[in-house]
Amino acid sequence: MTATPVYDVAVIGAGVFGAWTALHLVRRKQRVMLIEAYGLAHSRASSGGETRIIRMSYGPDEIYTRWSQRSLAQWMALFAESGERLFHPTGVLWLSGEDVTRLHQSQENLARCGVNHLLLGRRDLEQRYPQVNFDGVSRGLFEPESGVLMARRAVACAVQSALRQGLTLTAAQVKTPRGKTVLEYLQTSGAERISAGAFVFACGPWLGKLFPELLGPLIFPSRQEVFFFAPPPGDARFASPALPTWLFQSDEVYGMPDIESRGLKLACDRHGERVDPDTQSRLVSREGVNWARGFVAKRFPAMKDAPIVEARVCQYENTSSGDFLIDRHPEFSNVWLAGGGSGHGFKHGPAVGEYVTAMVLQGGTAELRFSFATKAARQERAVH
Repeated sequence: MTATPVYDVAVIGAGVFGAWTALHLVRRKQRVMLIEAYGLAHSRASSGGETRIIRMSYGPDEIYTRWSQRSLAQWMALFAESGERLFHPTGVLWLSGEDVTRLHQSQENLARCGVNHLLLGRRDLEQRYPQVNFDGVSRGLFEPESGVLMARRAVACAVQSALRQGLTLTAAQVKTPRGKTVLEYLQTSGAERISAGAFVFACGPWLGKLFPELLGPLIFPSRQEVFFFAPPPGDARFASPALPTWLFQSDEVYGMPDIESRGLKLACDRHGERVDPDTQSRLVSREGVNWARGFVAKRFPAMKDAPIVEARVCQYENTSSGDFLIDRHPEFSNVWLAGGGSGHGFKHGPAVGEYVTAMVLQGGTAELRFSFATKAARQERAVH
């Protein structure tokens, strides 16, 4: 006779996907344990760091636009409940070169979804943002109601809300699950057993390490360097509202204005080298520093000699296409996997948690683009 599980659901990983899954589950009156090996939004996590963009433009991918809309509403409700200001409505400006195909796809998608937006020509851009060099840019798509989430604190805020509603949070490192068709319990590195009716693994770049045979070839953790530059003294042109959050499509570079006096942030969106999230160096490279200085000098001439006031190394954690992986484990009927979120996944945390919760409690077939069937061992990025 099998003993009754202590918890209805155990969620492994307290990044943005795990935190929001746990929150939605406790809202549905489930007994939930959230297990985190390194601490909430820790410095090695893909959900760590201070800031993340939330935008609605996704080319033709309507599902991500609608999930961003739904997620922003839930983020705002959470922050209102907590009394914290963790969203900055800087606006988001998507900048396109001569090929405007994706920009027009985004514009059509935003119109279908009822997202407030504005199409700007080159002259409009130069008049609005004279502090930016728009060489090679032909059009801009502006979302005035999008902006920046304070990432590390936002994850903690979601977990704190769940704790007030009965969540159990524990620090533990779990071992690779063993068994046949139903997983009865997890064993931790400290020899503890954690039993639950269902298990959700939302471990970000650690998914491939926890399930090496299944996910090792399908999850791509990559090294990503991020830089912050100090604006000139007394110069407000590089803070919101003078400067929005921005994405140069042709350069594959994104950034955001000076928020909370941290400096102008920028990073390259191209995927870096594949890394181990536990052992990779967290020191930025000299090549990365030189690239960042060159980009700032080109695009923001008044900041040509601005000092770097902060730099950090984090990681993306992508699937072959850039689509999420949210599906039932092929060998365990009561185990779900949620990952492949970086670098665009943070904003979608509330919608992902809602989706995972529905699948765990109600069953059903996973969205095809989130399924194992659509994942490959070779990267061919389709989502930006």
